[in-house]
Amino acid sequence: MDPLSPLEQALHSARALVLADLVAGDVAEADVVSLVEESLSQRRWWVEQWPDGVDYVAGLVAQDVQDALLERKGRWPLCPVCGSGDPHALDVEPELGPDPQWVCHKAGVRVAAVGALGQASGEAKPS
Repeated sequence: MDPLSPLEQALHSARALVLADLVAGDVAEADVVSLVEESLSQRRWWVEQWPDGVDYVAGLVAQDVQDALLERKGRWPLCPVCGSGDPHALDVEPELGPDPQWVCHKAGVRVAAVGALGQASGEAKPS
């Protein structure tokens, strides 16, 4: 069996990470999983055009799904750190870079790595 290319590895990893966060947020319904697959298809083409971007796929897929969910269902993922005020979504940082993290800009903390929202505790780290 041939080993997976770096592109395929990145796409499989991005799928797993974003699905884990969707499951943690209890929003991994069939239509939402379809959004992940749509993003992966688009990002496959994007990385084929710019191979150096392979390390950025997970963060980009997370942002794509977040944007698509905002249009269809509302903000996701909601910030688990801020207990008062209007509910707000976390942001992915860096916007284009490796090691993407979910960050609350309101509190100025890093909440979890993309893929680790289910493991996030109330002890967020300053960003």
